[in-house]
Amino acid sequence: MVTHDIAEAISMADRIIVLSKRPSVIKKIIDINLTDKSTPINNRKAKEFAYYYDLIWKEIDYD
Repeated sequence: MVTHDIAEAISMADRIIVLSKRPSVIKKIIDINLTDKSTPINNRKAKEFAYYYDLIWKEIDYD
């Protein structure tokens, strides 16, 4: 799955690959380990969700 929505990626994926700007290279691979993984909606309520969100947000290139 390819998405620009961080919350969607965390709630649906087991692993997230953050790419750099063009030319794209892999910047970071993050394994998503939620304590109670069930549905995408419930996954957004997991206690680890905010940690992963902040971690991924910091890896994104803005410029």
